[in-house]
Amino acid sequence: MCGRFVQDLDSGMLAAIYNLPSAPQLAPRYNIAPSQPVAAVRQQQTGAHELIRLQWGLVPPWAKDPAIGHKLINARSETAHEKPSFHQALQARRCLIPASGFYEWQQQGREKQPYYIHRRDGAPLALAGLWESWSASAGQQLETCTILTTRANALLRQLHERMPVLLPRERFDLWLDRRVDDVKLLAELLRPAPAEPLESFPVTREINRPAYDRPDCIRPLTD
Repeated sequence: MCGRFVQDLDSGMLAAIYNLPSAPQLAPRYNIAPSQPVAAVRQQQTGAHELIRLQWGLVPPWAKDPAIGHKLINARSETAHEKPSFHQALQARRCLIPASGFYEWQQQGREKQPYYIHRRDGAPLALAGLWESWSASAGQQLETCTILTTRANALLRQLHERMPVLLPRERFDLWLDRRVDDVKLLAELLRPAPAEPLESFPVTREINRPAYDRPDCIRPLTD
C-alpha cells in the first residue's frame, strides 16, 4: 500500500518532466498523510497537462458522505476496473502524483519501523493515480484522488506485500491521455517497478504523527 509520501520537488524540474507550461514552486512536504492536499498532474480537455491540487482519499461522485475518502486512499490495480468506486475514473480520470519518495512500515516485534523508499539517483517518482470530482447538495465541489498499488517488487517485498504503481517517463502520455479507455491496455502499465533503481532505509518513527513534517523525516536512522 502507500500511506505516506514526500513531495520536495523543484518547479522547473516538474515543468520539464511532466510537460507543463509552467509550475509554481511547491512548499516542501515530508510527511503527506491521507485527507491532505497533494500536487498532481492531469490532462486538460485541450490535451495540455496541468498541475493541480487534489485531496488524498477518493470520493466517488455517487457518495453521500465525503468521509468515504478516508477508506479509499489506495486502489488495487488488479481489480480497480471492477470496483464501483474506481472503474469510471480508471477509464477517464487518471493522474500522476509526483513524489520524492514514499514510506512503508516493517513489523519488528511489537512495533513497526518506517522505511523511506526513493530512487538512488534522486530523480522523482511518478505515482499512478485516479481522480474524481464530487459535489455536495449545497454546491460544495471537492476534487480527490487515490494511488494505485500493485504487488511488491524484490526490494519492497521485505517490508510489505504491496507497493504504489510507479510509472516510467515514457508512459506518462499514455497514462494521462483522456482518449484512452481500454482497461486491458492500461493494465499493462500497472506492474511492479524494477527494484534496482530504488533504495530504502529506516527513518524516524516521528513520521507516525501526521503533524510531524520536517526534513529529518527522510534522514537515515542512525544507531
